[in-house]
Amino acid sequence: DFIVCHITTVAIMVVSPERIRGLHKYEKAILVALERYMKRYEWVPLDSLMQATALSESEVNYRLSRLISWGMVRFNAVPYDGYALVFGGYDTLALTTLTKKGIISALGAKIGEGKESVVYEALGLGPVAIKFHRVGQRSFNTARVNREYIPETGCCPWLFASRLSAEREYMALCTLHPKVSVPLPIGQNRNAVVMAKICGPGLSRCRLEDPAATLESIIANVRSSYQAGIIHADLSEFNILMEEGKCVLIDWPQWMETSHPNAMEILSRDIGNILSFFERKYKLDYDIGEALRCVTG
Repeated sequence: DFIVCHITTVAIMVVSPERIRGLHKYEKAILVALERYMKRYEWVPLDSLMQATALSESEVNYRLSRLISWGMVRFNAVPYDGYALVFGGYDTLALTTLTKKGIISALGAKIGEGKESVVYEALGLGPVAIKFHRVGQRSFNTARVNREYIPETGCCPWLFASRLSAEREYMALCTLHPKVSVPLPIGQNRNAVVMAKICGPGLSRCRLEDPAATLESIIANVRSSYQAGIIHADLSEFNILMEEGKCVLIDWPQWMETSHPNAMEILSRDIGNILSFFERKYKLDYDIGEALRCVTG
């Protein structure tokens, strides 16, 4: 069920069911200060937080202890006492902004979770989905190597890599919709992307009445995306939903431009993944060379 609420209650569903209702303006100020200073520090010193918030040491320590206990901030004592945002705090900041902008008004249950994201249903002007990116939470070094948009040097913690990932996905959705069957993009802030909610099962979990027609539709959408200059770069049966018999391509943060030196290799992998799935499950034989010509021709 949806919970209709103001922002402090909205954030509760992502961070903790009880903790955020009492979030004080001083605690919000500390979260904002941590976000700003983490561009400079891996661990933000207490003195910097005191200076940024104009609060006393005792007040900052008290507020930090609450934020730590709620899973929004982490403490580290080496080589000095320092503090850093974790995803709970970053989610709270994103939800605060999205609610102030009127993009969302309530948050419901979790409806999906992947290796690097978690998705909740929500309410805006209608039913929507809000996706929180979690790049590198399990393997940040791998994410750095595989994704060119994450800097190889400098301070780029998981939180800001997740923001970059969310920005890229939102950019792709805005570029592709409605020419390509993707979720309607509604808003984006920090590591969160708000989009129209797709009501339907994943391609991998349903039984198609006309698999050949669905395969043709997927290839047609890949072609339209290619014509818009974008390759999905992570396409498989797990990134396609079926809504009322229509395929919807989701999960776009890893997209690459068609001008990229590796574009054809990545496009071949995407198409190969889809053709392999339809061959395994539906015994459909579709030549990959013909599919590539259809997409790029």
